[in-house]
Amino acid sequence: MRILLVDDQELIRIGLRLVLDGEPDFEVIGEAEDGAQAVQLSDELDPDVILMDVHMPGTDGIVATERICGERTCSRVIAITAFDVDDHAFGMLRAGASGFLLKDAGPDALCAAVRAVHAGDAVVSPRVTRRLIDRFVHRLPSPCAPGCHLGELTSREAEILGAIGEGLNNTELAERFTLSESTVKTHVGRILKKLHLRDRVQAVLYACRTSHKDR
Repeated sequence: MRILLVDDQELIRIGLRLVLDGEPDFEVIGEAEDGAQAVQLSDELDPDVILMDVHMPGTDGIVATERICGERTCSRVIAITAFDVDDHAFGMLRAGASGFLLKDAGPDALCAAVRAVHAGDAVVSPRVTRRLIDRFVHRLPSPCAPGCHLGELTSREAEILGAIGEGLNNTELAERFTLSESTVKTHVGRILKKLHLRDRVQAVLYACRTSHKDR
C-alpha cells in the first residue's frame, strides 16, 4: 500500500513514517506539510491511502480532502487530529475522508486503520464515534437522491445496513450473517448504489441517521 503523509509538523510525519515503514506491506511514497502540497502530490503520486492532518496553516485538511476526493481519485483519506471531537471531524467525513483517527492512537490501531480503509471499510476512532453521531446526525441532509427509499433494499440488505451503522466491518458482517466476505462486499455495493451513497462512511452516517429518526 502506497501511503502519503500530510502534516505541518515534521516530528509527527517522522513518527508516522517510522511506524509505517516497519510494516512489510506499507510504503511511504511522499510527505506534504500543508493541504495545497497534499493535493499536488496526490495528483502526481496517486497514493492508495493518505494520512491527512486536519488543522494546518493555509489550505487545511478539509479543503484538501474535498479537492482530492472530488477528483474521483482512488486514494482513500484518513483524517488524523489531536482534537477529540469538533466540527472539523464532521467536516472531514463530509469532505470524503474514509476514516478519522486521533493522533494518540497506538501503532497497531494506525496500521489496522490503513489496512481497513484500503480494503474499503470505514474507520472512526472509538472515542469519537458515538459522540460524533449524537452531535451531528440530526444535521445530516439525506444523502439519497429524490425518490430513493429504504424500501428499495431487500430485507437482508436492510439488516446489513443496520449492522454497518453499528460499525461492523466486512469480516464481522460475514460472521454475523454467516456469509462469505465476497457476498458481503456484493451486498454493501448494492446498498451504496441503491441509496446513492458515495462510500461506507456515508452508509454509516445514513444508517445512524435513520436509526435516530426511528427512536
